[in-house]
Amino acid sequence: MFFIKHSYKIGKINDKELGDTIWKNVFQGKLTYLHWNKGEEMAPTVGAQGGTLLVRKLPAADPMHVFVGDVVVLKDPENPDKYLVRRLAAVEGYEMVSTDEKDETFVLDKDECWVLSDNESLKPKQTYFGQEAKDSRTFGPVPMTDIVGRVIYCLRTAVDHGPVQNSHFSMRKDSPVLEVELDVDEMAKSHKA
Repeated sequence: MFFIKHSYKIGKINDKELGDTIWKNVFQGKLTYLHWNKGEEMAPTVGAQGGTLLVRKLPAADPMHVFVGDVVVLKDPENPDKYLVRRLAAVEGYEMVSTDEKDETFVLDKDECWVLSDNESLKPKQTYFGQEAKDSRTFGPVPMTDIVGRVIYCLRTAVDHGPVQNSHFSMRKDSPVLEVELDVDEMAKSHKA
């Protein structure tokens, strides 16, 4: 990023204006953004009717910045123009063992992860009576680079909102960000309920 001091006919950009511009654009950049999520997959964490989520941007999606137990926003492996919200269940090096004897055990490769929906009533495969849980049980391992953020707060309704339960380590790291950037009124204005 380059900052150039310009002179104009009427005057110059003074040092205070330059400092204010740098402060606003570099140091006051938001670390979060709002994301709307709808669907049963993450109930009860995010209500089935949907929720406005405060998502922390991640400097890198790797095991040093995102942890097992975190609720993450990731690119939909089946439709890269859309995003999913799922819980990170395993990362590279984890051995994956299925309850189905037909499935073979495998180890997640470097930069791979396994994500699951929180709603335990959804099945991994489409059934006649139930809805499918669109997660790694359906589409398999996901590249860590598909993770774009960690959900740190959920507004389900005007009276039902609060921090999202992530890994202990992430919650400790996200606490100061939540204190500074949480604006429930702004989230309520963006809410699509």
